[in-house]
Formats: sequence, C-alpha cells, structure tokens
Amino acid sequence: MGTEQAHDQESTPTAARPTKSRFAGPLGRLSIAGVVLAVAGAAVWYFGELATPDDGPAASEIPALQVDPAPVRPGTDVPVYTDVAEEQPEPQAGGASDDPLAVWAAEAADATGVPSRALWAYANAELAVRAEQPQCRLSWATLAGIGRIESDHGRYGGTRLGADGRPEKPIIGVPLDGSPGVRAIADTDGGALDGDPRYDRAVGPMQFIPTTWATWATDGNGDGRADPHQIDDAAAAAARYLCADGRDMSSAEGWWAGLMSYNRSVEYGQKVFGLADSYARAVDQRRQ
Repeated sequence: MGTEQAHDQESTPTAARPTKSRFAGPLGRLSIAGVVLAVAGAAVWYFGELATPDDGPAASEIPALQVDPAPVRPGTDVPVYTDVAEEQPEPQAGGASDDPLAVWAAEAADATGVPSRALWAYANAELAVRAEQPQCRLSWATLAGIGRIESDHGRYGGTRLGADGRPEKPIIGVPLDGSPGVRAIADTDGGALDGDPRYDRAVGPMQFIPTTWATWATDGNGDGRADPHQIDDAAAAAARYLCADGRDMSSAEGWWAGLMSYNRSVEYGQKVFGLADSYARAVDQRRQ
C-alpha cells in the first residue's frame, strides 16, 4: 500500500523474542511478537538526517488515506495525552460487547468518528501495556493515529471490521518487489499471511509484514492465537513494539523514538502526531 506499509527491516528493538503475558484472562494472553521494524532510537535528534525517510519504502500514499502532517519538529513535543479511564475493568476476550470498555469505545467513537470496534482494540492494547510496562504510558490515541494511516481503522478498500475484529475482506498491501519507491523483500512465510509466494506484503489493520509479525506476533484478545488480520492482536503487537526498550511514550523523546522505530519517516510521525492529538482532544472535550 503506501509508505506506511513496509517498514524498515534492518533493525529491531531489543526484547525481540516472543514472550507470554502474565494475563491469561481478561486482557488476553499477550504472547508477544509483532509489527514493524526499528531504526535506532536516538536521544539526540538530528533534524537534517531525519528530514526524509531513510531506507523506507517511500511509495506514494493511498489517496483515500492521505493525511496532512502536523507542523511539529521531531523530538520537541508529544500529542495531547489521554488514556482509558483508570476505573475501567479489564476487558474480556472476544472483542466489543456490553462491558465498560465497549461503553467507553462507543462514546469515543461519537467524539472521534473512529469505529468503536477499532477503538476497543486500541484501548485494550493500552490497558495491556499499562499493566505490563507501566513506564511506557502509551495512549490509545497514538495507536488510533497509526491505524488511521495504515488502513483507515480496518476500512481500506471498502471493507469494515466485523464483531470479531477482522476486516470482512483481508487488507493486503502491494508486493514488496523493489519497484520504484518500494523495498524488495522476497517471500519469507510461503504466502501464509499475505497469499503471495514470491514477495512479502504488509497485512491487516496495522499493516504488519510477515518478518516482523514472526518476531512480535501477539494474542491481544486471549483467543489462543496471534493473527495480524485481527485488530486486537495487531494493536496489541503494535503497542508492545512501540514500548520496547523501556520507552516512555508520554515524553517527546520516547514518543518520537517509538514512531521512528515503527516507520523511519518524519512525515509519517508528523501525520500520526496530528491524528493522535486530534483524537485525544476530541475525547477529552467530551469528558468535560
């Protein structure tokens, strides 16, 4: 699909081996493994070097998903921080239902225009990493910003998320065949995830490529399997990836390091920033 599909494959955060979450029940068994690659997360920001993507796919965006970048310099600011209310109980496996998290998601959907099923997944992922890595302070809004760019929250191509968290039609990216603006990544999974036996493709609502999913695959809803096409799993994997290496995603340094590890493009980070900030502000205003 666009620049947001194939992420830099050359380096990954530490803690790359799959791990099991201590949550076997409500938050889902997060047997870690999943999403895009890492670039070195630096404490000092070299704006000239980061001004354009480095080793990224650099393909043109999907027109329907074009998003304007926020006018912010990397490492200088973070989106408005908002989290899922502390009083929310742990969500139950199986996705959106009449639990309090689903009530929150429905209200947030009214405020943001993001589908409630997608918001449930982003919030569920936030709660999971909050419990496992409290220093990370990742907000659901950042995951929502990524999900908007990668697949329009599971709606790209006219599909939509079902109650089970899977798009009605699989969301499969372009072949990573080395064509102009696209990295060349020969098939690594026998086409198991993307249906392509020649080249890897990004898949699912958060657009994982098979090699990164093999490393970071996550069961985010406790159903016993990790599936990049299922939004609870994909969002949980993205959250774990962003929080790698002890990052504090509520700090400017940590947030930008996380986004640069997800996609080595300043413009990508600026787009996620603008979306996350607008989503967070909309929900905060509704709370007032």
